[in-house]
Amino acid sequence: MENQPDQNIIPKQYTGTSMDALEERISSSTEEAIALFKQTSAKLLSVNDWGKYAGMSNFQLMDPHGIKAERNAEEGDYIRIDIPGPGTSVGKGYDWVRIQEIKNIEESELQILAITVRPCAHPLEIEGKTAHFLKDTATSTFVVKRYGLRITAEEHGRNELPNTETGSLYDKGRNFVVGMAAKLGLSYPQWKSLVKGLLED
Repeated sequence: MENQPDQNIIPKQYTGTSMDALEERISSSTEEAIALFKQTSAKLLSVNDWGKYAGMSNFQLMDPHGIKAERNAEEGDYIRIDIPGPGTSVGKGYDWVRIQEIKNIEESELQILAITVRPCAHPLEIEGKTAHFLKDTATSTFVVKRYGLRITAEEHGRNELPNTETGSLYDKGRNFVVGMAAKLGLSYPQWKSLVKGLLED
């Protein structure tokens, strides 16, 4: 029963690779657990601070018009990702995802906040070519969950395939290298660091 609501939050895996990073804490009281859930949820919505926890990359929230946003994340926003090394020309030096959905679930002992993002084009790119090292089949779902006294912070990558179809020849080569590195698990330490950081005081 504990994991049942997750079925409606995390997209089904049907192609490429998947990845799961999870960190948990057990609180000593319901009040403490609720407070930790609220604190962790606030940190999850504060996308511009993710780089403090993830370590390797920097994240900038952008509004639906591609303008920097200094606020909590909302559906339809973009996230500009600056990963180590050179970026692509199609992404103007960055990788881009768009917030597809933000879900809130509250059921007695269960509280969930989930953000699902998907690779997308640069907000100002008319041709709409995916500006990310993964194809737009991929999703990342970031979840903060309280079940009783147990609090978890999670990242679930699904349907991850290197994006070798858009951009210049250089872009395709770069995306293949970065995408294969992610496939081999080299992105796991970043997401593990992020979910751990979300739960720390």
